[in-house]
Amino acid sequence: MSETEGGVREVKSAARTVELLELLAARGDRPARLQELADELGVPRSSMYALLQTLISRGWVRTDITGSLYGIGIHALLTGTSYLDSDPRVRIARPYLDEASDALGETIHLGRLDGRDVAYLATRESHEYLRTISRVGRRLPAHVGALGKALLAERADTELPEGPYEAMTPHTHTSRESLCADLAEIRARGYSVDREEGVLGIVGFGFALRYETPAQDAISCSVPVARLTPEHEEHIVATMRAIRLKIESTAPGAAGSAHWR
Repeated sequence: MSETEGGVREVKSAARTVELLELLAARGDRPARLQELADELGVPRSSMYALLQTLISRGWVRTDITGSLYGIGIHALLTGTSYLDSDPRVRIARPYLDEASDALGETIHLGRLDGRDVAYLATRESHEYLRTISRVGRRLPAHVGALGKALLAERADTELPEGPYEAMTPHTHTSRESLCADLAEIRARGYSVDREEGVLGIVGFGFALRYETPAQDAISCSVPVARLTPEHEEHIVATMRAIRLKIESTAPGAAGSAHWR
């Protein structure tokens, strides 16, 4: 058995269960067949079948009426919702996200760095347009959008992987050199700008929340290029800076909350 970060031996069956759930979650709306899952995780077909049946009985995995297709179950949603409800910083940020949405009329996000990705923890959608890419629980590579770049800029460039990086659009930074140059500008400017790097036609402005060092959370505002005038951009930046200060000044007041690592 391999060892975890704390030197404790990893429980193989538990690790396999987590790997299976993560694999099914990553597939989204593409259900998997038994053999696909067994091959992907390097597990005997009989062992995979037994594991799937156990998870189906507990609601973590679902199957179709033929019993041949498998997908993530509803208990994954319930657990994810519990995570959001139990996080004091998400609770604290929610009214300020509403405030930013009301003031700007654009889509507002709260995200958290998780490895090399950013996970969306809360979103307030614009009434003018919808972006399915920004739904709560979605993960995007940190180098792609405003949230991730704002958080990467809080760290040393030496922490960045060598690349090349995945391209989401023709405007995505795919080299370490290009991304480092952008991060230097973000540090000088104080916020990040994503000009159609994650989604064509969408510009994002990201602001790291510095209630811990280095920052793990950030907020952003996304706006269609067609509506982004210089005046509107100035209004977005001023409003989001004010919202950031409000969240940062309030977040440490979560007295008695656990300090999660």
